[in-house]
Amino acid sequence: MGFFNRKNGKVSPNGDSTKSDGTRSSKSSLRSPPRASNGTGSSFSSPSLPDITLPPAPDPKIDPAAYLRSIYAVRERSKYVFVKAKRNQLAHFTVDLSKFNDTATYVVSIINRDFRYNYQAIPPHGRWQHFEAGGRPRVEQLLATWPSSIDNQERTRRLIDLFLVSVLLDAGAGTKWSYKSKESGKTYRRSEGLAIASLEMFKAGYFSSNPDEPCQVDAAGLRTLTMEKLGMGLQVSDANPIIGLEGRAGLMTRLGQALDNSDIWGRSGRPGNMLDYLISHPSTRASSVPIITIPTLWNCLMNGLGSVWPATRTKINGVSLGDAWPCSAMPSGSIAQPWENVVPFHKLTQWLCYSLMEPMSRLLQIRFAGTELLTGLPEYRNGGLLVDTGLLTLKEADTKRGLAAFRNNALLKGQQTVEVIPLFATDDDVIVEWRAVTIGFLDELLIEVNGLLGLTGADQLTLAQMLEAGSWKGGRELAEVSRPNTKEPPILTLSDGTVF
Repeated sequence: MGFFNRKNGKVSPNGDSTKSDGTRSSKSSLRSPPRASNGTGSSFSSPSLPDITLPPAPDPKIDPAAYLRSIYAVRERSKYVFVKAKRNQLAHFTVDLSKFNDTATYVVSIINRDFRYNYQAIPPHGRWQHFEAGGRPRVEQLLATWPSSIDNQERTRRLIDLFLVSVLLDAGAGTKWSYKSKESGKTYRRSEGLAIASLEMFKAGYFSSNPDEPCQVDAAGLRTLTMEKLGMGLQVSDANPIIGLEGRAGLMTRLGQALDNSDIWGRSGRPGNMLDYLISHPSTRASSVPIITIPTLWNCLMNGLGSVWPATRTKINGVSLGDAWPCSAMPSGSIAQPWENVVPFHKLTQWLCYSLMEPMSRLLQIRFAGTELLTGLPEYRNGGLLVDTGLLTLKEADTKRGLAAFRNNALLKGQQTVEVIPLFATDDDVIVEWRAVTIGFLDELLIEVNGLLGLTGADQLTLAQMLEAGSWKGGRELAEVSRPNTKEPPILTLSDGTVF
């Protein structure tokens, strides 16, 4: 690639902390700097946590579906593909490790441009930042509109309502869709456009069954959200098409059904009621502030939302795994069990975890143990960074196949016809392999980036901070320079609105 010089890249190993009994110890927490008061008197910061023992991963030999649905499996299974990547033995990509240092240097340049000498001001990657597009503090402004009689617990429930729906609607919108804010008159696209659209729909009561309380999401309200109504809220038209409208509407319908589980979502069927479930959970440490473990948050989302994903997804023993796919780089053959060739990502569930922790931390000072279990998000901005810096190159046969698919797709009405880019289905082995190596390289980039920034100990960036200020942002900006007409990633996926 023309933007980068060929240098020798140094890749550092990444390790886990596991006790001999299979349990894991965590002293990590989602870390971000103190924030300006939003009327709650709270700030979003987390001092060091006490030693908290995390539960072990499910045993795949006993319950492979439970294991592949767990957060533990995401990094553990993707490592099989990453090991092959470091040996340049991938099926679909050539790996040039001499470009690794260039990639890390580029990420550092983006971080230094925006946060030099103030690295602790970097927020964690989460939906909150998308709501602030254009520098407008929309979440704080929303909080200010609610009367003081609404306590912090209910304020947090309402934000969880909003953030959960907004994240689930945050699949790739395509290059032709945009949203014009009814409040500012400004136009936004992509993730920021979807964030602002969902916020304004939330305030208008699109997701609520109670006309006297529009600012909530509940099961009954979602059951009335038709595809036509959702399209109206997102300002979709023939002249303003969005990718995956039907898939998004189906996701909202299934979410309404999933919220009928009163054990997690309460009798009113609100996402925000998960706050009460988490605080009262036996694994939550009662301290000066509650300490919730990531496996508890994860299981709440995976079990509570498992039914929202399409039934056509990969299954093991009849159990749908969600965002998990077979991959040719995984163990296979007569010795391997069927579950062993599956690599799980659970991107939207991880995006939910990153996003939902922030309002709970900011408003209630809740802390989270085990955040190191979460991975970098395996999606097209982070993955695109690796391709656009030359670290990964799609092999010739796959490039030809992807370009042919793009041309065939371009014949359909409303599809992209400029800046021809290889195109693949979400379950294509190219996409699965690409996503798996993205997880591994993001872990390695975090180590290298902290080293280049000279940060050590408690001053080091967390993975969530590097995603926010470096890799995700850098991947998007490289796409804008490399493909200025569409700003698309270097590899496209056929999206149904439920994965990316």
